[in-house]
Amino acid sequence: MTTIYSTAAQPAMSGAARALVRLIGNWANGVATYLVRREAIKALRSLNDRELRDIGLSRGHIEAAVIGRPDPEFGRLR
Repeated sequence: MTTIYSTAAQPAMSGAARALVRLIGNWANGVATYLVRREAIKALRSLNDRELRDIGLSRGHIEAAVIGRPDPEFGRLR
């Protein structure tokens, strides 16, 4: 004798609930990324100019380096 439950064929969440969970997850990931980047910028700003130069950065390029934005001046010999 086989028993079939009517809830077995139903999805765990409706499409709207799934979309809401995805939206909240994306928002949480965005906030976490923002906080990590702000902390990295804060740490790099605490370095002196010589330490920044040793790792190939100048003060004006800190945010672009942390965000990952390509900078045509980065790596160019001076």
